[in-house]
Amino acid sequence: MTDKIKKSYRFSKSFYDDAITQSKWWSRVYFKLLWGGVDDNEIVRRVLEWIPDDFAGKLLDVPVGTAVFTTEKYSRMKRAEITCVDYSTDMLERAECRFREAGIENIRTMQGDVGALPFAEGTFDKVLCMNGLHVFPDKERAYAEILRTLKPGGELLACFYIAGEQRVADWLARTVMTRMGWFTPPFDTAADVRRRLEPYYDILEFRVEGAMLAFRARRR
Repeated sequence: MTDKIKKSYRFSKSFYDDAITQSKWWSRVYFKLLWGGVDDNEIVRRVLEWIPDDFAGKLLDVPVGTAVFTTEKYSRMKRAEITCVDYSTDMLERAECRFREAGIENIRTMQGDVGALPFAEGTFDKVLCMNGLHVFPDKERAYAEILRTLKPGGELLACFYIAGEQRVADWLARTVMTRMGWFTPPFDTAADVRRRLEPYYDILEFRVEGAMLAFRARRR
């Protein structure tokens, strides 16, 4: 499964940014069908606004993808210590190029697996996980590793596809997106995500829009 994910993102790297930013007519159609007509760009912006520009702690971004949404934000976060991880070296190389071009020096990047993060317990003050939790093959391990590496009082900020909200989105996720290797079942519903979070986190924000969930949760 992990090899399939690597291949899928190597194949899509030439059009990945156009797809997720809805900068082309076909990507706008894609998002209307997949996310139920919601503006994914607006949801991403809202999630990033949960991180203050003057944040001075340690932030883990996993998966960083191509950093098409985060580069501008990170360029303003001069006091933060940012670590960006992605399983796909193709995505990571594009993110690194963006960071270099923006002159951002307080970031380190590394190839890695969210299911086996190479960090000590309680390393990070915030973990950012955008468009990742519907991709990770072992979601139990992903949630467990994020929890382990997040400090008590630290925050998990995330947005991703959830099942059970839009029939067309669910069909596309099960067939096209899974077959291409961009999504990995099983997929959580909003209720599933709450069950994962509630034993360990205080949920500060929890918004379902179309087939997208965005949440902000503080580790107890």
